[in-house]
Amino acid sequence: QVQLVESGGGLVQPGGSLRLSCAASGIIFSMYTMGWYRQAPGKQRELVAIISSGGRTNSADSVKDRFTISRDNAKNTVYLQMNSLKPDDTAVYYCNAVRHTTSYEFDYWGQGTQVTVSS
Repeated sequence: QVQLVESGGGLVQPGGSLRLSCAASGIIFSMYTMGWYRQAPGKQRELVAIISSGGRTNSADSVKDRFTISRDNAKNTVYLQMNSLKPDDTAVYYCNAVRHTTSYEFDYWGQGTQVTVSS
């Protein structure tokens, strides 16, 4: 059974920092591209950052230079370090694991963790 369990969300003041973690089980973690997505109330889910199995990263323009995605394959965990947080970063943050083969796409999601940026 595949599980992606996010942690590290919470309430933080503008300008503050949070570190999200996503622990994966039931998959060969090192073979998956891992991503963080977020969904604010009334808005569509959007990509925040992704990291490939080889460690290549990409992130949304709105979080570049503030958020950093990383992974620890030995711990089956992906992280999102969020600095200089803004109220617009308030959302539920979801962890995603995806792997493509020639005949199938494996796509898994976590339950999400709430991040609220407010004074």
